[in-house]
Amino acid sequence: MTNKKNSNKEIILNENLDVALGQRYLEYALSTITDRALPDSRDGLKPVHRRILYAMRQLKLTPSGSFRKCAKIVGEVMGNFHPHGDKAIYDSLVRMAQTFTTRYPLIEGQGNFGNIDGDNAAAQRYTEARLSEISMIMLDGLDESAVDFKDNYDGSEKEPEYLPAFFPQLLANGAYGIAVGMATSIPPHNIREILDASIKLIQNSKLDDLDLMEIIKGPDFPTGGVLVDSKSTILDNYISGKGSFRIRAKFNQEFLSRGRWQIVITEIPYGIQKSKLVEKLAELINDKKINLLNDLRDESAEDIRLVLEPKSKNIPPDVLMEHLFKKTDLESRFSLNMNVLFDGKMPRVSSLKDLLLNYIDHSRNILIRRSKFRLRNIDSRLHLLEGFIVTYLNLDRVISIIRYNDNPKLDLQKEFDLSDLQAEAILNMRLRSLRKLEQIQLEEEKDQLLKERLGLEMLLEDENNQWQKLSKDFELLKLKLSSNTMYFNRKTIIEEKGILENLEIPEFIEEEEVTVIVSKLGWIKFVKGTVINTEEIKYREGDEERFLINAKTSDKILIFGSNGHIYSLQVNLLPSGRTNGEPIRLLTDLPNQIEIVNVIVFESNLSSLVTSNIGDGFIIKHEDMLAQTRSGKKIINLKTGIIANCLKNIKGDLIATIGTNRKLLIFKINELPELNKGKGVRLQKYKNAYLSDITSFDSEIGLVWFDKSGRKNVLSNFEDWVGKRAQSGKIAPKGFPRDNKFNLN
Repeated sequence: MTNKKNSNKEIILNENLDVALGQRYLEYALSTITDRALPDSRDGLKPVHRRILYAMRQLKLTPSGSFRKCAKIVGEVMGNFHPHGDKAIYDSLVRMAQTFTTRYPLIEGQGNFGNIDGDNAAAQRYTEARLSEISMIMLDGLDESAVDFKDNYDGSEKEPEYLPAFFPQLLANGAYGIAVGMATSIPPHNIREILDASIKLIQNSKLDDLDLMEIIKGPDFPTGGVLVDSKSTILDNYISGKGSFRIRAKFNQEFLSRGRWQIVITEIPYGIQKSKLVEKLAELINDKKINLLNDLRDESAEDIRLVLEPKSKNIPPDVLMEHLFKKTDLESRFSLNMNVLFDGKMPRVSSLKDLLLNYIDHSRNILIRRSKFRLRNIDSRLHLLEGFIVTYLNLDRVISIIRYNDNPKLDLQKEFDLSDLQAEAILNMRLRSLRKLEQIQLEEEKDQLLKERLGLEMLLEDENNQWQKLSKDFELLKLKLSSNTMYFNRKTIIEEKGILENLEIPEFIEEEEVTVIVSKLGWIKFVKGTVINTEEIKYREGDEERFLINAKTSDKILIFGSNGHIYSLQVNLLPSGRTNGEPIRLLTDLPNQIEIVNVIVFESNLSSLVTSNIGDGFIIKHEDMLAQTRSGKKIINLKTGIIANCLKNIKGDLIATIGTNRKLLIFKINELPELNKGKGVRLQKYKNAYLSDITSFDSEIGLVWFDKSGRKNVLSNFEDWVGKRAQSGKIAPKGFPRDNKFNLN
């Protein structure tokens, strides 16, 4: 608590420090959300982008005008509207001008504005800019009371709270930002599809997201590429407003002489820097981590052209590319989080339909405000026209009053019943306008204005008329933009087919027998051949052997973590046995606190038992366990405090479980369900105990276990322990290991 006297106009607050800090952090978070990071749902812009466009409008940097130095624009924005650093302003300006970043550029740049290789734009003193045609559509209506204005940061000027934005900026160009505790990530879309969907929604507001997806197929990135997600995945993303989109590079096969061929990549995923992509590919080739690729050439000029040369002409192109998609950024994911500010205040994650409806409603509100403004101007003009017509009908008398009277304004008002505005306008008329033709023109203008006034009144009185007008305006906007095929035609192809899951490439790997070694501390490597003398294997100081797995270089190994996730690694890509190996946690995203339960070789025709420590489990095929990403694949659902503890291949017709209470239970394997993911069923009942180990065996051979000395034990007469699944079991036979483990892989 603080309690000080006031002095020198200083205000001392008496409040709790924790409360004060919390309140100020909340104020900071809200200011970050509303004033920096999240776009406004009405115009789809963040404050910095809106201020740049408004400042350029004030500088009269129209598409038909001349370019102006970006340093001048940045200075204007920073001085009048945006009290932040010039770098943030210039970076935003550059992004709005980059054709590979913004689907529909809001700014036309002149000079070096960077490139897709990742090179930065030149300094602001070297580059020039002006508004694009799209920006003029965004700004149209600012002078017609279409939006509200507010004071700038120091109260010296006014700035718009949002733009009229008849162009659907939010969906057309997307938005990206990170606030305090929340973020937004909206991909760009095709303008024709957006306008078509908007028109359909006006005609039928009951259309759902599935109906809209028939029109808006998916994102449309400025760099093109191929969207390979299924229609159901895209739909789920658009309904929830969250998810991700899977984008691949676009490629084609070019045939050469003697049956040879090469792959040419012409488009890369959005947001990927070409230079870094090329560097990564070259690194993988040099390190021999991509066995199917022989060489890479970057032949790009204005368009992207990456040439990939395979090691053999017999390699299927789809197999080669699928291999590269898994290893490089030729495939990437674009995160979706349609979190925007509604009315500039409330952040909310919205569906595609919600954003479209918001765009339509905003456009209608702008239409109403502009119509009211025009109606007021018409009424004002008609008022003056009535005065002008009176003048022409009594021209001689008006001239006489103006010429001879001491107070002509007042006399005109009294004699002809004119308002102050009418009299003032008459007095300000030029002599050259006193022609018969002018009177005719005024009568025609009056008739036209009355007709327009009637139309505006009908528009404002009837909501249906408003929707019809809005629909026509959308059609006109489509017509205006259709002349530019780069704007109108879709760039990103949507192609659900052609995704090869669980890709196998053993025929392209030199196959040989190896032993995979996993240490107690989680380091992994392989040595050639079958290890006989384990004493020759070298480990890091303080480390020792845990798993020895016989495999082939063409195999994959499955690593089962106590978090219920499976992690997959290709054997031939593991580090050599001449080293200490590498930590599994560097090769995968296995968390540090998660234990490795077991390591097995993937075999497509095998199934395994998976269990948790509370005794739940099920059967799962190896094909259903294979993970495609570093983050692994979750196969068993676990509640808090429960861990996965067993992964064993199935051999035989019986299952044996042993608990920490030394109770053994044997039951038929057909009592267990086969799942591809889940919790499973109860295997053995426990009271103050947990599942210690599990195995499967052939009833004709008997139950096998190994003691601490490595001696093999076989229990042939096991009928006393046979029961039904989920029973408690009986105490294990004499001689069973004290650690309650079968000690079998």
